[in-house]
Amino acid sequence: MTLKIHHLQMSQSERIVWLAEELGIEYELVYHPRDPFLAPQSIRDLHPLGQAPIIQDGPVTLPESAAIADYMLQKYGSDSGLALGPSDADFAQYLHWFHFATGNMHPQATRVMVLQHCEVDMSGWHAQRHVKQYAKFLKFVDDRVKDNEWLAGARFTAADVMNIFSLTTMRAFTGQDLSDYPNILSYLKRVSEREAYQRARARADPGVPLMIDGPPPPSFFDKIEAAGKK
Repeated sequence: MTLKIHHLQMSQSERIVWLAEELGIEYELVYHPRDPFLAPQSIRDLHPLGQAPIIQDGPVTLPESAAIADYMLQKYGSDSGLALGPSDADFAQYLHWFHFATGNMHPQATRVMVLQHCEVDMSGWHAQRHVKQYAKFLKFVDDRVKDNEWLAGARFTAADVMNIFSLTTMRAFTGQDLSDYPNILSYLKRVSEREAYQRARARADPGVPLMIDGPPPPSFFDKIEAAGKK
C-alpha cells in the first residue's frame, strides 16, 4: 500500500513531502486547505489531535513531524544517508539539529506569531523576551552554517529537512526578516537548488514562492483578510 501524506496548506507538513522526495519513495499526497487559518475538519477527522502532518501507511496512522520523519527514515531510508548513526562523527550534531526544529525554532516562531496577532504590545517586556529569543535562535543557525555547508556538517541530512520550514514558509506567518543573517540566506540558496526540494514545494504548495530571500514574504494573514475570511 502506498504511503499517504496528509499535507496542510503552507504548513510544517511540507517537510514530510520533501523527505519523501529526498528518499525517492512513492507516496500519495492529500492536500488540505486551511480553514481559513487552522486545520479543516478533514484533518480533524483523521486523528484526535487534528493537526498536520499526518501519514497513513497501511494500518498505521501517525501524527507529529519528528515521529513521522523518524518512521520514514527507519522504514524507507535506512540506506539513504539522510540519518546518521552512532558510529558517525557527526551523529551528535545530527541529533541536535534534527530535534532543534521542533524543540526550539518552530515553537519560538509560533510564540512570536501568536503575540503579534493577539493585540499584545510588542515593545513590552514579555513580547520582547520572545522576540529576542527568536533572534537568538536565528543567530545560532546563522553561526552554524557559516562554516558548515549543512546543519550536521558536510553532508545534507534529515536535520536540514526538519529546519527549513521555520526559515522559509513560517515567515509568511511571523513576518521575520532574514536580511541580517547572510549565512542563513546562503544556506537557503543551497537548499533551493536541491531537486527534491523543488519537486516537494511545487507539489505541496504549487504557486507559493520559496521564501528564501531576506525581506519578509507576503503575509498569509493579509491574504485571508483580503479574501474576507479572517
